[in-house]
Amino acid sequence: MKEFIRALLVFVVLSILTGLAYPFLITRVAQLIFPRQAKGSLLTVNGKISGSALIGQKFTNPGYFHGRPSALEKAYDASNSGGSNFGPSNSKFLEEVGQRMEKVRVTNGLGVNAPVPADLVLASGSGLDPHISVDAAMVQAPRVAKARGLRESDIRDLVQKHIEGPLFGFLGQERVNVLRLNLALDDLSRHGGQSGESKQGTGG
Repeated sequence: MKEFIRALLVFVVLSILTGLAYPFLITRVAQLIFPRQAKGSLLTVNGKISGSALIGQKFTNPGYFHGRPSALEKAYDASNSGGSNFGPSNSKFLEEVGQRMEKVRVTNGLGVNAPVPADLVLASGSGLDPHISVDAAMVQAPRVAKARGLRESDIRDLVQKHIEGPLFGFLGQERVNVLRLNLALDDLSRHGGQSGESKQGTGG
């Protein structure tokens, strides 16, 4: 009986320390040192939350840059992260990629055999990727400029200003956060005398 009581006390103490005290301490420290990141890296416009810089959104309006495709049943659903798990030789995978390539070419006015950046047709492993490559953004620049009634050179300059370097300077490649870019695009439209288009099919 003594051993049982001792084991029970150890269980209760460890549960309090590791299940309550430690998570609470780490959360408080994170909020003090990295307040924005600890709260989800939320992006706000005029005090209203537009989304998180860490989670992609589905943009379909031609006046916005589009992100990576999501293999989730409900695109960019943060409560159900995951990929398709299809192999590169899977027939359904090849069919989906082919359809995405055709859609990207038609949407952006590209030629039938024009190269398409891989991240515009391949879904990420999480289905929530908030970034696209610089090439993927530049391919969309003419379409966005036309839809917004802005100069293509201004749109390309905007992309250049929002390029993020590799993590720690050497991990990964240069990339662009789609939500940050689209928010800056709205701001550019307002200051350029053009009315920003409303988001269609976005999470924010």
